Amino acid sequence: MRRSGILLPVSSLPSRYGIGAFSKEAYDFIDFLKKSGQTYWQILPLGPTGYGDSPYQSFSTFAGNPYFIDLDDLVEEGWITESDCEAYDFGTDDETDYEKIYLSRFLILKKAFLNSNIEAEQAFQGFIQENAYWLDDYALFMSVKNHFQGKSFAEWDDDIKMRKPSAIKNYKKECEQEIKFYQFQQFLFSKQWMKLKNYANASGIEIVGDIPIYVAFDSADTWANPELFQFDENCTPVAVAGCPPDAFSATGQLWGNPLYRWEFHKETGYDWWKKRIAYCYKLYDVVRIDHFRGFDEYYAIPFGHPTAEHGKWEAGPGIEIFNELKSVIGKKQVIAEDLGFLTKSVIRLVKKTGYPGMKILQFAFDSREESDYLPHNYEKNCVVYTGTHDNQTTTGWFKTLNKKDKMFAKRYLNITGNKNIAWIFIRAALSSVADTAVIPMQDYLELGDEARMNTPSTLGDNWKWRMGKNVLTDELAQKIRQLTKLYGRLYSVKK
Repeated sequence: MRRSGILLPVSSLPSRYGIGAFSKEAYDFIDFLKKSGQTYWQILPLGPTGYGDSPYQSFSTFAGNPYFIDLDDLVEEGWITESDCEAYDFGTDDETDYEKIYLSRFLILKKAFLNSNIEAEQAFQGFIQENAYWLDDYALFMSVKNHFQGKSFAEWDDDIKMRKPSAIKNYKKECEQEIKFYQFQQFLFSKQWMKLKNYANASGIEIVGDIPIYVAFDSADTWANPELFQFDENCTPVAVAGCPPDAFSATGQLWGNPLYRWEFHKETGYDWWKKRIAYCYKLYDVVRIDHFRGFDEYYAIPFGHPTAEHGKWEAGPGIEIFNELKSVIGKKQVIAEDLGFLTKSVIRLVKKTGYPGMKILQFAFDSREESDYLPHNYEKNCVVYTGTHDNQTTTGWFKTLNKKDKMFAKRYLNITGNKNIAWIFIRAALSSVADTAVIPMQDYLELGDEARMNTPSTLGDNWKWRMGKNVLTDELAQKIRQLTKLYGRLYSVKK
């Protein structure tokens, strides 16, 4: 079946109070997707953001981002008032100011918590029990982190850093109220997200979630389960993740994420991964696995090195982990993020799994060589994008394309001017043989690089873009729908 969807991070919704949320605007966007004849809403990871505000560096691989909790819903509950919300500085509606959100969101959520009497609710107690396998550690981790003024767990006192039973007991008692507050946040996140997801599914829209292959070093996952990672006896990484030097970076990319002890995961039957993926399919209908190459081979950089120049490739778990996962999740929909330089063994692994890989149109137009990203080279089992959250917008990219590559793109797509460039590339994606096409919302809105979501290997100016309030017009929905119908992607899910 041919399908299409739109990529829009939750944080980019035009909700009130400084950042996108599970608010009326999220429901409006689902309505827009339905009117546009789409099948998918693709989002970025939903976890609580940490270092650099990146959703790919989260404090937990299971927890949800409390910033996405709809405050208007809490006003309706009677736990806070609208004037309470307006008393805080959440920043402007133009872009997300994460510092202001961080300094205000938890205060208003704490007020709601103290007014809620949530502990008397059976649903809350049931949520805590059902999710104890990750929630207990996460709530304690965040509470202790606050106790140490936000410091990484590597800088905590040794007794709690190393999870000595006496320390765990003492901090659970000392932080009892704060632990309940973090459980409260996760309960609200889950309740609101599942309501939104159910609305999407009832509208014929499926959610494409995104999970990073790695977890952040400073996370509940690493602190609670150090045996899963390549750590020494002091919980210090032996090696960390990244990418080797290439044409884009002379020193490579030093991500800094801890690497897995794959031999240990194998001994446990990949139990942690099974729990992780099973939980993902509660949240999403389709899962995009970031950096899929790491399951075949991963790049290990000695911890403490300032660049990624001196790493080496190590063998990953290969097809074995996916055979194990299929025993738990069955034939669920997966998208393999297989971008970048691919060895023959990576290509074989993707084919063995049967998962569709990704094709990016912005990568296709290199005048020096034939590219696998050119539409005439696609096989049906793939997902085509004009660009991803890591790319320029298509309008911005085309403006900065070098002369030879731009001429190649113009010849290939029969571009005769410089107008409606984004729509020309959208048409190329939708008309391709790829089973699935996903277009970033910025491209449908023909926005330039002011709307770019992320520039890899940079800090401080990413993940901020917000969609305008009145841009989801009926006219735009019909324009998208007509193209979707023209290229046979309209009726893949009953609506």
